[in-house]
Amino acid sequence: MEHGSYQNPSASTFSITEEDHTLANSLRLVLNKDPRVSFCGYSIPHPSEPLVNIRVQTTGDPAGEVLKDGCQNLISICEHVRKNFDDAVEKFKSSEVSDAMDDSP
Repeated sequence: MEHGSYQNPSASTFSITEEDHTLANSLRLVLNKDPRVSFCGYSIPHPSEPLVNIRVQTTGDPAGEVLKDGCQNLISICEHVRKNFDDAVEKFKSSEVSDAMDDSP
């Protein structure tokens, strides 16, 4: 849900349900690296409530579009990390098999 001004679409607060610091802090980091963002921060209104408020202020672009782009960038980063992790695990497993074959009589 977006809470913003219709007169100024470059500044909005977005409420995301069923999320916590894991998504909010990662998204804040990605958005703050975007040159279109002048401010991005988040808050969790109450620790027992699964709700995150993310405030995005841009240099002129609509905050909703910038937030969507930030989410896409975060997804790409996660996919890249997952691929590297899977490749490293596969490499480790294959080297473990090679080591076991070298130790056999």
